[in-house]
Amino acid sequence: MPPSTSPRPYRSALRDEQARATQRRIVAAGHDLFVEQGYAPTTIDAIAARAGVSRKTVFTSVGGKAAVLKLAWDWALAGDDEPVPMADRPDVKRMFEEPDPTRLIEQWTRQNGTIACRLAPLFDVLTVAADGDAEAAALRADAEANRSRAARWFVTRLAELGGLRKDLPVDRAAAIAELLMDPIPGRRLVLERGWTVEEYVSYVERMARAAFVP
Repeated sequence: MPPSTSPRPYRSALRDEQARATQRRIVAAGHDLFVEQGYAPTTIDAIAARAGVSRKTVFTSVGGKAAVLKLAWDWALAGDDEPVPMADRPDVKRMFEEPDPTRLIEQWTRQNGTIACRLAPLFDVLTVAADGDAEAAALRADAEANRSRAARWFVTRLAELGGLRKDLPVDRAAAIAELLMDPIPGRRLVLERGWTVEEYVSYVERMARAAFVP
Protein backbone atom coordinates (compact mmCIF):
# COMPACT_ATOMS: atom_id res chain seq x y z
CA MET A 1 0.00 0.00 0.00
CA PRO A 2 1.59 3.37 -1.01
CA PRO A 3 2.30 5.83 1.76
CA SER A 4 -0.30 8.53 2.22
CA THR A 5 0.47 11.99 0.87
CA SER A 6 1.06 14.48 3.66
CA PRO A 7 -0.79 17.84 3.45
CA ARG A 8 1.71 19.47 5.80
CA PRO A 9 3.37 21.88 3.29
CA TYR A 10 -0.06 23.29 2.34
CA ARG A 11 -1.11 23.61 5.96
CA SER A 12 2.19 25.23 6.86
CA ALA A 13 1.83 27.83 4.07
CA LEU A 14 -1.75 28.51 5.16
CA ARG A 15 -0.68 28.96 8.77
CA ASP A 16 2.11 31.29 7.71
CA GLU A 17 -0.28 33.44 5.68
CA GLN A 18 -2.77 33.53 8.54
CA ALA A 19 0.01 34.59 10.90
CA ARG A 20 1.07 37.37 8.52
CA ALA A 21 -2.52 38.55 8.16
CA THR A 22 -2.84 38.71 11.94
CA GLN A 23 0.42 40.61 12.21
CA ARG A 24 -0.76 43.08 9.55
CA ARG A 25 -3.98 43.76 11.47
CA ILE A 26 -2.06 44.32 14.70
CA VAL A 27 0.50 46.65 13.16
CA ALA A 28 -2.18 48.59 11.24
CA ALA A 29 -4.18 48.97 14.45
CA GLY A 30 -1.11 50.16 16.34
CA HIS A 31 -0.17 52.60 13.58
CA ASP A 32 -3.63 54.15 13.54
CA LEU A 33 -3.90 54.39 17.32
CA PHE A 34 -0.41 55.91 17.65
CA VAL A 35 -1.32 58.57 15.10
CA GLU A 36 -4.78 59.22 16.55
CA GLN A 37 -3.95 59.44 20.24
CA GLY A 38 -0.17 59.27 20.67
CA TYR A 39 2.25 56.61 21.86
CA ALA A 40 1.85 56.82 25.63
CA PRO A 41 -1.98 56.65 25.75
CA THR A 42 -2.04 53.68 23.36
CA THR A 43 -2.14 50.40 25.26
CA ILE A 44 -1.65 46.83 24.17
CA ASP A 45 -5.28 46.19 25.12
CA ALA A 46 -6.40 49.01 22.80
CA ILE A 47 -4.29 47.63 19.96
CA ALA A 48 -5.72 44.15 20.53
CA ALA A 49 -9.28 45.46 20.55
CA ARG A 50 -8.76 47.51 17.35
CA ALA A 51 -7.16 44.50 15.62
CA GLY A 52 -9.81 42.06 16.85
CA VAL A 53 -7.33 39.77 18.61
CA SER A 54 -6.41 38.90 22.16
CA ARG A 55 -3.78 40.70 24.22
CA LYS A 56 -1.69 37.52 24.17
CA THR A 57 -1.83 37.39 20.37
CA VAL A 58 -0.35 40.89 20.13
CA PHE A 59 2.65 39.76 22.16
CA THR A 60 3.12 36.42 20.39
CA SER A 61 2.60 37.84 16.88
CA VAL A 62 4.50 41.13 17.18
CA GLY A 63 5.72 41.86 20.71
CA GLY A 64 5.33 44.81 23.04
CA LYS A 65 4.24 48.32 22.14
CA ALA A 66 7.71 49.38 20.99
CA ALA A 67 7.85 46.36 18.67
CA VAL A 68 4.52 47.38 17.15
CA LEU A 69 5.87 50.89 16.59
CA LYS A 70 9.06 49.53 15.02
CA LEU A 71 7.18 47.37 12.53
CA ALA A 72 4.79 50.23 11.72
CA TRP A 73 7.82 52.44 11.04
CA ASP A 74 9.69 49.80 9.02
CA TRP A 75 6.65 49.04 6.88
CA ALA A 76 5.99 52.73 6.26
CA LEU A 77 9.62 53.12 5.25
CA ALA A 78 9.51 50.19 2.83
CA GLY A 79 5.94 50.72 1.64
CA ASP A 80 4.92 47.12 2.40
CA ASP A 81 5.48 44.27 4.84
CA GLU A 82 7.59 42.09 2.57
CA PRO A 83 10.74 40.80 4.34
CA VAL A 84 13.08 42.31 1.72
CA PRO A 85 15.88 44.65 2.84
CA MET A 86 15.78 48.14 1.33
CA ALA A 87 19.11 47.58 -0.41
CA ASP A 88 17.66 44.58 -2.28
CA ARG A 89 14.55 46.36 -3.57
CA PRO A 90 14.39 47.07 -7.33
CA ASP A 91 14.08 50.87 -7.01
CA VAL A 92 17.09 51.05 -4.72
CA LYS A 93 19.13 48.72 -6.93
CA ARG A 94 18.38 50.90 -9.95
CA MET A 95 19.61 53.92 -8.03
CA PHE A 96 22.83 52.14 -7.07
CA GLU A 97 23.45 51.28 -10.73
CA GLU A 98 22.35 54.58 -12.30
CA PRO A 99 25.24 56.15 -14.28
CA ASP A 100 23.52 59.45 -15.16
CA PRO A 101 23.53 62.17 -12.45
CA THR A 102 20.31 63.79 -13.71
CA ARG A 103 18.40 60.52 -13.55
CA LEU A 104 19.99 59.73 -10.19
CA ILE A 105 18.57 62.96 -8.74
CA GLU A 106 15.15 62.14 -10.22
CA GLN A 107 15.17 58.63 -8.75
CA TRP A 108 16.49 59.77 -5.39
CA THR A 109 13.96 62.56 -4.96
CA ARG A 110 11.06 60.35 -6.03
CA GLN A 111 12.03 57.60 -3.64
CA ASN A 112 12.81 59.79 -0.66
CA GLY A 113 9.98 62.27 -1.18
CA THR A 114 7.53 59.37 -1.24
CA ILE A 115 9.11 57.74 1.81
CA ALA A 116 9.01 61.03 3.74
CA CYS A 117 5.27 61.30 3.10
CA ARG A 118 4.69 57.73 4.28
CA LEU A 119 6.73 58.28 7.44
CA ALA A 120 5.26 61.70 8.20
CA PRO A 121 2.27 60.53 10.31
CA LEU A 122 4.53 58.47 12.58
CA PHE A 123 7.43 60.89 12.86
CA ASP A 124 6.02 62.95 15.73
CA VAL A 125 4.86 59.76 17.44
CA LEU A 126 8.38 58.36 17.35
CA THR A 127 9.94 61.64 18.47
CA VAL A 128 7.67 61.93 21.51
CA ALA A 129 7.93 58.22 22.34
CA ALA A 130 11.73 58.44 22.31
CA ASP A 131 11.64 60.82 25.28
CA GLY A 132 10.21 58.22 27.62
CA ASP A 133 10.87 54.80 26.09
CA ALA A 134 14.37 53.38 25.64
CA GLU A 135 13.33 51.07 22.79
CA ALA A 136 11.63 53.92 20.95
CA ALA A 137 14.72 56.07 21.52
CA ALA A 138 16.89 53.35 19.98
CA LEU A 139 14.54 53.12 17.00
CA ARG A 140 14.70 56.88 16.48
CA ALA A 141 18.50 56.85 16.73
CA ASP A 142 18.68 54.05 14.15
CA ALA A 143 16.32 55.94 11.83
CA GLU A 144 18.42 59.10 12.04
CA ALA A 145 21.65 57.18 11.48
CA ASN A 146 20.19 55.37 8.46
CA ARG A 147 19.02 58.67 6.99
CA SER A 148 22.47 60.17 7.46
CA ARG A 149 24.16 57.21 5.76
CA ALA A 150 21.71 57.28 2.86
CA ALA A 151 22.20 61.03 2.37
CA ARG A 152 25.97 60.68 2.34
CA TRP A 153 25.84 57.79 -0.12
CA PHE A 154 23.69 59.87 -2.48
CA VAL A 155 25.90 62.96 -2.57
CA THR A 156 29.08 60.87 -2.75
CA ARG A 157 27.69 58.97 -5.72
CA LEU A 158 26.51 62.22 -7.30
CA ALA A 159 30.03 63.64 -6.95
CA GLU A 160 31.54 60.51 -8.50
CA LEU A 161 29.26 60.97 -11.52
CA GLY A 162 30.23 64.63 -11.88
CA GLY A 163 26.76 65.85 -10.88
CA LEU A 164 27.69 67.74 -7.71
CA ARG A 165 28.76 71.36 -7.66
CA LYS A 166 32.53 71.68 -7.19
CA ASP A 167 32.10 74.48 -4.65
CA LEU A 168 29.85 72.35 -2.40
CA PRO A 169 31.76 70.13 0.06
CA VAL A 170 30.42 66.61 0.45
CA ASP A 171 29.79 67.12 4.18
CA ARG A 172 27.61 70.15 3.51
CA ALA A 173 25.89 68.44 0.59
CA ALA A 174 25.11 65.44 2.81
CA ALA A 175 23.57 67.73 5.42
CA ILE A 176 21.34 69.29 2.74
CA ALA A 177 20.35 65.86 1.41
CA GLU A 178 19.51 64.72 4.93
CA LEU A 179 17.27 67.75 5.36
CA LEU A 180 15.48 67.01 2.07
CA MET A 181 14.82 63.47 3.34
CA ASP A 182 13.31 64.69 6.62
CA PRO A 183 9.64 63.70 7.08
CA ILE A 184 8.69 67.01 8.73
CA PRO A 185 8.32 69.05 5.50
CA GLY A 186 6.27 66.21 4.02
CA ARG A 187 3.99 66.25 7.04
CA ARG A 188 3.49 70.00 6.86
CA LEU A 189 2.90 70.26 3.14
CA VAL A 190 1.05 67.00 2.41
CA LEU A 191 -0.80 66.22 5.65
CA GLU A 192 -1.41 69.75 6.85
CA ARG A 193 -1.50 71.88 3.67
CA GLY A 194 -3.13 69.43 1.32
CA TRP A 195 -0.35 69.00 -1.25
CA THR A 196 -0.37 65.77 -3.23
CA VAL A 197 2.56 63.41 -2.91
CA GLU A 198 3.45 64.14 -6.55
CA GLU A 199 3.55 67.88 -5.84
CA TYR A 200 5.78 67.28 -2.86
CA VAL A 201 8.14 65.01 -4.82
CA SER A 202 8.42 67.67 -7.54
CA TYR A 203 9.20 70.27 -4.91
CA VAL A 204 11.96 68.13 -3.39
CA GLU A 205 13.43 67.56 -6.85
CA ARG A 206 13.53 71.30 -7.54
CA MET A 207 15.23 71.92 -4.20
CA ALA A 208 17.76 69.14 -4.90
CA ARG A 209 18.60 70.51 -8.32
CA ALA A 210 19.01 74.03 -6.95
CA ALA A 211 21.28 72.78 -4.18
CA PHE A 212 23.44 70.21 -5.95
CA VAL A 213 23.54 70.68 -9.73
CA PRO A 214 26.57 72.57 -11.09
